[in-house]
Amino acid sequence: MRYVKHFVAISLLLGAVAGPVNADPLVINPFYTFNQSPLVQIYGLPSAESATVQPVGKALALLSLDVANTSYDWETAQEKLILDGESERMTLALRYGIARGVELGMDVPVVAYSGGIFDGFIEEWHRFFGLPQGSRTETKEDRLLFEYDKKGQERLRMDNSTVRLGDVRVSGGWQLYHEGGVNPKAVALRASLKLPTGSSSRLTGSGSTDLALWLSGSSDYSLSWGHATVFGALGGMAMTDGQVLKDQRENLVGFGSLGAGWSPMENFALKVEFSSHTPFYSDSDMKPLSSPAVVLLFGGTYAFSPVTALDIALAEDLNVEASPDVALHLGLSHRF
Repeated sequence: MRYVKHFVAISLLLGAVAGPVNADPLVINPFYTFNQSPLVQIYGLPSAESATVQPVGKALALLSLDVANTSYDWETAQEKLILDGESERMTLALRYGIARGVELGMDVPVVAYSGGIFDGFIEEWHRFFGLPQGSRTETKEDRLLFEYDKKGQERLRMDNSTVRLGDVRVSGGWQLYHEGGVNPKAVALRASLKLPTGSSSRLTGSGSTDLALWLSGSSDYSLSWGHATVFGALGGMAMTDGQVLKDQRENLVGFGSLGAGWSPMENFALKVEFSSHTPFYSDSDMKPLSSPAVVLLFGGTYAFSPVTALDIALAEDLNVEASPDVALHLGLSHRF
């Protein structure tokens, strides 16, 4: 939780200095997050992002924080996999409209790993909702250990708390279609290039260079009470071998998402989003390596002003053990 208090302080400060919210409808965008598994977030898997790129000369700054807790401990005759720990990923993302319908951007993440403090809370969460506990009740709370052995050979091990720069990304967006008016509809082609600036031994990076290409779309609808937006994305990513389990790595991955939001008032919206991707690894019976992930995100957006908004969401793994049990997402955005 080393970053949470700083994130909250920044949010309160911006909320205090932000101007009043005007009567324009709140823009509903996807949550700016993705699968936070320690063996997945090291790659260039993107979030859906908005289907509308930034106007010429305008900028968007986004400070996001993802706190994810994982507890997986399984062994077969050939393999042993332990993913037990908590990650915090804070990202500063910038987007700028350089020409009509063209946007450039950059993401700079800092990644931290520790034993965490959420183990007890998540056990109670799963017990209350009748969700699977996995191996949580059988392992020590607040442990940090990421380990993978195959055929008696250790392929991966990381058990020390760390805070380091992650893999930096550069990105671009091209507006393919935009219908303005009261209920806008939009489609954008987006791309991102992840560079190996993080540490593969500390799992703050993969050692690979990843290129992702995807379409983002959205459509807005007026309701008798407020308005609603449906949004989605579909794309693929190509990766070089990198340094993490490179003999089992998939060099091509597909991903997509589908979500909707409802804004009953000018400064608030409820949102739900489903996201998925194909496996990043092969030749394994372990679900975190070789199963597709399906993640449910639910939460909302609160607008401090017409240009400043805060996203809050919880993520739950629908395909159990293919992604973290529970993750918290906070996203503070400001348009200039």
